[in-house]
Amino acid sequence: MTGKTDIQTVADYYGENVFNLKTMRNYLSDKAYKNLVAATREGGCIDASIADEVADAMKTWALSKGATHFTHWFQPLTGSTAEKHDSFIEPDLEGGVMLKFSGKELIKGEPDASSFPSGGLRATFEARGYTAWDPTSPAFIKEGENGATLCIPTAFYSYHGEALDKKTPLLRSVAALSKQVCRLAELFGIDSKNKRAYATLGPEQEYFLVDKDFYEARLDLLQTGRTLFGKTPAKHQQMDDHYFGAIKTRVMSFMAELDHELWIMGIPSKTRHNEVCPAQFEMAPVFEEQNLSVDHNMMTMEILKKVAERYDLVCLLHEKPFAGVNGSGKHNNWSVVGPDDKNWLTPGDNPHENAKFLTMICALMKAVDTYAPMLRAAVASAGNDHRLGANEAPPAILSIFLGDQLYDVIEQIEQGGAKSSKQTAPLELGVTSLPSLPRDVTDRNRTSPFAFTGNKFEFRAVGSNQSCAGANVVLNTIVADSLDEICTKLETEVKGGKDFNEVLQGVLKDIVKKHKKILFNGDNYTEAWHEEALKRGLPNLKNTPEALDAVKKNEEYIALFERHKVLSKVEFAARNEIYEEQYHAIIKIESDVALTMVKTEVIPVALEYQSTLAGTISDVADASGCKLPQTMELLKEVSSETEKALEYTKKLETAIEKEDSKEMISAMNALRRPIDKLEGLLPYEIWPLPSYAEMLFL
Repeated sequence: MTGKTDIQTVADYYGENVFNLKTMRNYLSDKAYKNLVAATREGGCIDASIADEVADAMKTWALSKGATHFTHWFQPLTGSTAEKHDSFIEPDLEGGVMLKFSGKELIKGEPDASSFPSGGLRATFEARGYTAWDPTSPAFIKEGENGATLCIPTAFYSYHGEALDKKTPLLRSVAALSKQVCRLAELFGIDSKNKRAYATLGPEQEYFLVDKDFYEARLDLLQTGRTLFGKTPAKHQQMDDHYFGAIKTRVMSFMAELDHELWIMGIPSKTRHNEVCPAQFEMAPVFEEQNLSVDHNMMTMEILKKVAERYDLVCLLHEKPFAGVNGSGKHNNWSVVGPDDKNWLTPGDNPHENAKFLTMICALMKAVDTYAPMLRAAVASAGNDHRLGANEAPPAILSIFLGDQLYDVIEQIEQGGAKSSKQTAPLELGVTSLPSLPRDVTDRNRTSPFAFTGNKFEFRAVGSNQSCAGANVVLNTIVADSLDEICTKLETEVKGGKDFNEVLQGVLKDIVKKHKKILFNGDNYTEAWHEEALKRGLPNLKNTPEALDAVKKNEEYIALFERHKVLSKVEFAARNEIYEEQYHAIIKIESDVALTMVKTEVIPVALEYQSTLAGTISDVADASGCKLPQTMELLKEVSSETEKALEYTKKLETAIEKEDSKEMISAMNALRRPIDKLEGLLPYEIWPLPSYAEMLFL
């Protein structure tokens, strides 16, 4: 025993594998340190004169951690991360080597870009792609069994300068949001000179754990990340006894090591618990600046899988690994910090603070209502299609939940000015006064896709396997656009001599009248809401093809991203092309795997069992003289379901030949029904696949 508490121990090693500001201070001169701090905290540029010093310091630190190689760690449009490792060694021309790492190598790299998706941004023979250091996200050490690697977060772009990754547009969107928030700050009399605003993010991460032996025995899990077949067990999540329940010993050991690994990497993992479905769990971090939080979430997904392997477990991040039970999402908790270093989505204690807060609320209303299809497309994927609209996820219809108190204030604004709020005494402070809004004024609406939860908005539609970057690029940009319009109106009217408060009241009133239809505080799962949403004219884009079709050729959306310098027209088109290709590729892979499993595993066993049954019936009937009608019924049922499986197998083959994703999905769904019925008819010991009951409970 060292005598230290657990918290003191964590404090000692937290972030020890990260080249953060605390570490930099020990390796850099004052000049280099101050320059790097400015770039890290304020998004400035690194002075070229200190690049070599920073690189050498980073190398020295990395070598002390056992690193032999460095890599530019980036996030291509595959949705995952990528890295190419180079060693620090260089021949010294005397038969030995030197360990070198230059500023040029730190700032810029050139991985081969030819095999990454580009959506037509470059021809196949144009292989050049470049990585550029992102100093706002600290370098880190990735440890392996036989060494370690220095990982440097970078942007990734083409020879002609187009973004080939998810980080570049995210950084652009943060800059666009900062620009408009700072404009609004100036209108409110808040100094924003040489300051910035930024978005924060706290992404909750859901995941499943299954035993490695079960995973390796299922081709569908190995190849697609989800089960294409599987009979729902008698007991699964109906009793709600897994949610927040006592954590099993093996899983608790996994979670403890997971937190240790995350804390070493400077990832502020805060919460861990059992989720709704057996074998499903969740972790949640403390909020961080958005770009860093996205990087940390990408690292978290990798670490989840790595730590699971040590316990002979496999971490499943697919949005719907098991049919009939809850899938997994990633709750995208989003807020904005202004140049005054305050969270602008926190209700204030005076009219001035609340005016700022309600302006942000109205800007979000306008943004989500105007660009709902764009926000829906940002979370569209083949995996998420299985989840959106089910009972653990919001529907594909975008709406905003504000809670009763805030909704009441919005209605008052619509009528000409908010002077009171529910649960508080009326305020008589003049026509431009705004009410006091206590903290935690809303319950949590778990059915809403976009819910206000006291000091942030929780966008619940992001899939568990997705990068948060895409959703936040859209969210930052559409809010920036709303604020741009609001600021332009305010600036114009005030310059013309009108009173700021009166103009603001009018602007907010107009927004509420036009966009109030996006607000809904009720149960988003009900059929009544779907009917009501249709009456309101809210789009219901039920699957990925519908979502992508709604945005890919929309000139309004193209202009939006160009206007705020987040994506060019060609970058926007490229992304939609890539996401469409990825969707169809996933459906094709799933279809091929389903065919293979049915033909080589299920049908042979079903035919063998029919033969056994037929022989048994014949032998018993001959020996006893009984006709065995019930056993005959069992044989008929097994034979019937086997024939159906073969029939739907042919239909799936036809759909694959036609390369029709919609038909493939329909055929896979039809094929699943007889296969799942056969699982309930054939003896347990001959069924070739681990069952849901085994995977969820053992």
